Amino acid sequence: MGLLSEGSPLSWEETKKHGDHVRKHGIQQFINQYKKLKSRSRDILYWGDEVEYMLVKFDDEKKTAKLSLNAGEVLDNLQQCEKLCPQDHPSTWRPEYAGYMVEGTPGKPYGGLLAHFNVVESNMRLRRKEIQQALGPNEVPLSLTSYPRLGVGNFSDPETKTTPETGASKSIFFPDEVIFQGHPRFRTLSRNIRQRKGGKVEIQIPIFKDKKTPSPFIEDFSALGDDGEAARTAKPDHIYMDCMGFGMGCSCLQVTFQACNIDESRLLYDQLAPLCPIMLALSAASPVYRGYLSDIDARWTVISQSVDDRTDEERGKKELKNDRFQIHKSRYDSIDSYLSPIYKCYNDIELVLDQDLCDELQKGGIDETMARHIAHLFIRDPISLFSEKLNQNDEEDTDHFENIQSTNWQTMRFKPPPPNSSIGWRVEFRPMEVQLSSFENAAYVTFIVLLTRAVLSYGLNFVIPISKVDENMRTAHKRDAVNKDMFYFRKDVFTDCSPADVAKCMASGKCERIKCSNIQDEYTQMTMNEIFNGSDDFPGLIPLVKQYLNSVDIDIDTSCTIQNYLKLISKRASGAEPTIAKCIRNFVTNHPDYKQDSVVSEEINYDLLKLIHEKTDNCETLSTDTKFSSKTKDDIPTALSKAEKYLAQKNPQKNMTNGHKS
Repeated sequence: MGLLSEGSPLSWEETKKHGDHVRKHGIQQFINQYKKLKSRSRDILYWGDEVEYMLVKFDDEKKTAKLSLNAGEVLDNLQQCEKLCPQDHPSTWRPEYAGYMVEGTPGKPYGGLLAHFNVVESNMRLRRKEIQQALGPNEVPLSLTSYPRLGVGNFSDPETKTTPETGASKSIFFPDEVIFQGHPRFRTLSRNIRQRKGGKVEIQIPIFKDKKTPSPFIEDFSALGDDGEAARTAKPDHIYMDCMGFGMGCSCLQVTFQACNIDESRLLYDQLAPLCPIMLALSAASPVYRGYLSDIDARWTVISQSVDDRTDEERGKKELKNDRFQIHKSRYDSIDSYLSPIYKCYNDIELVLDQDLCDELQKGGIDETMARHIAHLFIRDPISLFSEKLNQNDEEDTDHFENIQSTNWQTMRFKPPPPNSSIGWRVEFRPMEVQLSSFENAAYVTFIVLLTRAVLSYGLNFVIPISKVDENMRTAHKRDAVNKDMFYFRKDVFTDCSPADVAKCMASGKCERIKCSNIQDEYTQMTMNEIFNGSDDFPGLIPLVKQYLNSVDIDIDTSCTIQNYLKLISKRASGAEPTIAKCIRNFVTNHPDYKQDSVVSEEINYDLLKLIHEKTDNCETLSTDTKFSSKTKDDIPTALSKAEKYLAQKNPQKNMTNGHKS
């Protein structure tokens, strides 16, 4: 979630008043840190994952599965080990936006040893076990991207009520009490985003049009306390949501990499950026929002819209008078530029930036490409500011820089070393949807980490124009995009440069191999299967990873574990195994209570989450062998795809035909 400063939050009016102050000092803080640390090198290739969990409480008598709002108490329990043994704890726990969420990471980062891939899954399963031990009766942790009935009726335990006329969000669906209460940042963000925008956020997601879905699909919000805003704003045939919580209340899977030096971190940032939409589609796990089946499979656009605080002037709906820029994207969106100077000709979309700050950065010794990136981030206002953090020492502090940096929630994040820390230059890979089991999460994490090793070892190049990455992001959300759509990808990923040569190119800011005149010939559209498994004309990402593995020493156990992970990725990409989103969609449409009207009822929600928990729990706890769940045949997607059998046993009187009730 980003920077968690302690203190007294300022109102939006006070925060906006200090916007120039934060930007000015944030830029100076970055310049100072850059000068101190730009030559830092030889850092270890550390990496680590972040898994976000939802706390769910089952009532088996009433057949309900509600979100349990006891994250604060659970976190107090989970963080005891970290406090008692700060140098030796297996997992680290942090709060997230909602009171039903906790975020877990390894206690220490993983290093460059291949053997570390053999403990990723076991550490994830340990985290799930730790949460479970901190929960009460009938409460379970689920690594679920989106809770299907978020914002529908009484969806939380304890029960909460909306306050449309008061509070931080003024949502007609999402009570303020559901926001995590243990830190003021989250409520402050909700309030300030709404006030900065000049009204509630507007999330519009196309509904899945089934046989009995009303056409046009238009809801009546009057019984929920709507003052007319929802009725005016909601688009026909769309699921309307009005609060930051609908996006930030989703869970994700993220990976952070520490590079050897700043140039390597910029290179990784650029090479991973085109993979963001690809991995978003491959990990798609969220087809249901506010109790309705949507016509998308991934959460990213929901979060993007949920924190879009642009005013009408910034959106281009009105002439600029009070605001400084027209801004093309939400502050939660895909990146707008590559960081390496040698790839600047691939930055083919307009980069809105603060030119004065860009000039100041360049005067401070920052190269043009990096200066433009930072000046682009700093077109945003700070949206959460604490009085105790207003005046800082720019030589030692970085809170003003991080204030704006950490509220630009983009697909990739370039992260400078913290002050007075042993931590190096890092990049964060942010697009992936969290998977249901530790095995799946470990597989996705392991794949993307191994791919970075192949990139650095072979000097691979995945860069395509930023405009095509944006097109891929739009494609990635589509229903069953993995099987039905094609994505732009680079034809020739092999460069003529060794990693050392690439470093020289980075230093000089130019590369003889990059010919800006023929960029359109460097990429084409490929299927997901071709991108991952290869074709006659393209080697495939998985074969490239396997080639890298064949070139290094690796023990048999670790090799077996990795091969099982790669097998999952390969099957998902080929369509041989469905994404979580497709599994959930199939479960809903095959459920006896489904009326072919796009509605996900309380009963469907209960049965779905109950089945996910039972199968996940079985997978996580049957064995302490670190490789057990990577070898089990009855994994979560397979279990979900057996929904018809499960439901037939539950309701033998009802049969399934063509995905619907007969």
